[in-house]
Amino acid sequence: MTTSASRDALTALAAEASESLAEADAGEALRWAVERFGDDLVVASNMQDAVLIDLATKVKPDIDVLFLDTGYHFAETIGTRDAVATVYPDIRIVNARPELTVAEQDTEYGPELHDRDPNRCCHLRKVVPLRRTLARYSCWITGVRRVDAPTRADTPVVMWDDRNGLVKVNPIAAWTDEQFDDYLQRHGILQNPLVGEGYLSIGCAPCTAKVAPGADPRSGRWAGTSKTECGLHA
Repeated sequence: MTTSASRDALTALAAEASESLAEADAGEALRWAVERFGDDLVVASNMQDAVLIDLATKVKPDIDVLFLDTGYHFAETIGTRDAVATVYPDIRIVNARPELTVAEQDTEYGPELHDRDPNRCCHLRKVVPLRRTLARYSCWITGVRRVDAPTRADTPVVMWDDRNGLVKVNPIAAWTDEQFDDYLQRHGILQNPLVGEGYLSIGCAPCTAKVAPGADPRSGRWAGTSKTECGLHA
């Protein structure tokens, strides 16, 4: 974890960059992050696609890539992670895992906690491992976009992540779905095969469903509940 002094400096840096990079494109934001932080940053990916990884490796081919290995992922998601490691051989996949295996969690909290208390399950299997892993870095890069959900509509390109205690860079925050799809197709980017089957927002298997034609892409996450975020970004 950063010291209080360095935390103050990082907070000030994030505030300054939030203004100066407010209109920055993805390349500019990533170059800024790499120039400021070097190896002291990590790209987060849920392995729905490799768009952000592709963009980041154009600036830093050997960048760290954080994957939350919850123990509940679809086989296709794990396969996408492994394919990404092959296509981008210089990156280092950092698998952030919960303290408890699924079996150990079932013993301690009862089976299928994700159905009974999804917020608790997300906290144990996503939020805590993320926080523990991010403590090793001063900056993380995410693929959060403003069009993803109402809770993300005001996402800045650079911000201070007070919850995790480091700078957060969202290089494609302003991208529309059309811009995203264009980059994906034009560059032949790896994509989780589940997307083609109708899973437009992929998380853990028990809490991810296919999306009805024309529906909000995130409607397949925690379908039938009021839950809209796992707690990583909101």
